[in-house]
Amino acid sequence: MPELPEVEVVRRGLERWVAGRTVTAVEVLHPRAVRRHEGGGADFAARLTGETFGVPQRRGKYLWLPLEEREHSVLGHLGMSGQLLVQPEGAPDEKHLRIRVRFGDGAGTELRFVDQRTFGGLSLHSCVPGSADGLPDVIAHIARDPLDPLFDETAYHLALRAKRTTVKRALLDQSLISGVGNIYADESLWRAKLHYERPTATLTRPRSAELLGHVRDVMNEALAVGGTSFDSLYVNVNGESGYFDRSLDAYGREDEPCRRCGTPMRRRPWMNRSSYFCPRCQRPSRAAS
Repeated sequence: MPELPEVEVVRRGLERWVAGRTVTAVEVLHPRAVRRHEGGGADFAARLTGETFGVPQRRGKYLWLPLEEREHSVLGHLGMSGQLLVQPEGAPDEKHLRIRVRFGDGAGTELRFVDQRTFGGLSLHSCVPGSADGLPDVIAHIARDPLDPLFDETAYHLALRAKRTTVKRALLDQSLISGVGNIYADESLWRAKLHYERPTATLTRPRSAELLGHVRDVMNEALAVGGTSFDSLYVNVNGESGYFDRSLDAYGREDEPCRRCGTPMRRRPWMNRSSYFCPRCQRPSRAAS
């Protein structure tokens, strides 16, 4: 599933190609693509037609297109394989095209939502009253992400210390910090030399600040190269893949030498996922053991 860098790459593409454009027609080609919209496909198309998109926004892994009337936003959920593509009008339809949005400005491009596995979708939601960015009310509980200028480091540290959990679980807890998924959690923990089962109560303020710094570094480095793409399912709005997978130090490197000490990297099952770590650099604490 796309994490913060991949979603931000898509958001920037939408800002360039979609912001300020007025919708003239919407085609919903698969009902699952709008299953999170209470009124269904016909209602989604009718309510979006005639609206003008504002500047796309993101919080963590969540992306939305505010409407200029500022009372509603279109929330985009990419799921495992969702893609928001800007394509020339008249270009052949993708095999898994689910929604088409047309504009009447003569620019010659349209917005398409493509989703092979149909886990994602688009939906229209009311905005949180008074929110300047059109935050949809259904994701108001999602915490700010580490690249957000308003992210509160002090509050995050206090929440970590108070939460009876382990450090990787905390990194993936979207109510504490948003945007971090399995890949970037493993990368950040490797850089911080922390075992994924380290209890959060044992983290000092300097240690949690160091970890947060590594999270930001990993995110920014991934963002600079378009994110991480292991297959063709994640692409930007122009259909191009990112290539941060070439720079991964932990994730997916089972039995390969640690780039810091040379010890073979290990993989362990973890919450229906996998955790990749160096058994020498990231030794578990006594509490974790």
